[in-house]
Amino acid sequence: MFDALISGLIAGWGVAIPLGAIGVLLVDLGMRAGFRRTAPAASAVASADLLYAGVAALAGSVVASVLEPHEHAIKLIAAGVLAAVAVMSLRGLRRRTAARAEVPPGHHLYARFLALTAINPTTVVYFAALIAGLPAIADASAGAKVVFVAAVGLASLSWQLTLAGAGAALHHRLPDGARMWTALAGNALVLGLAARMALSA
Repeated sequence: MFDALISGLIAGWGVAIPLGAIGVLLVDLGMRAGFRRTAPAASAVASADLLYAGVAALAGSVVASVLEPHEHAIKLIAAGVLAAVAVMSLRGLRRRTAARAEVPPGHHLYARFLALTAINPTTVVYFAALIAGLPAIADASAGAKVVFVAAVGLASLSWQLTLAGAGAALHHRLPDGARMWTALAGNALVLGLAARMALSA
């Protein structure tokens, strides 16, 4: 069980820590809305990682083989969604007068970030490959696999909340003009990541 716990924590941080588009959006949201209002979005990202780790633990190799032929389409769809989110956010900057007032309620943020993270089913492939390479997990009991999946979720949640907190730490320290420029930079980076994803498809 202890091996499953440690493996799950390492796997969760391994998939969460590399700063991608979702991480950039979390930091930007934290700067605009503060930690309390960003926490549901961070929880949604961790929920998606938990879900994918569970799928991989149950039937990762099967799901990975099903997804592999569709990798091109999956990447294009994910790139399109990310680009649409960035464009909508950039359009909103033009009419934003009170950034805090425009942040959706917590349940809407949870649903939005869960959907954004879930469009990356290649995460299943990551976890499937990881489980296949860890005999202690691949051949583990159902209980050990539950511990592994829970540890993935906890590790991911700890990192997503750290990103939300990092953004929130700047929330009251930056003037409105500076927050606008950081939002522009963040969404421009998301557009760049979407373009890179589409080109690599």
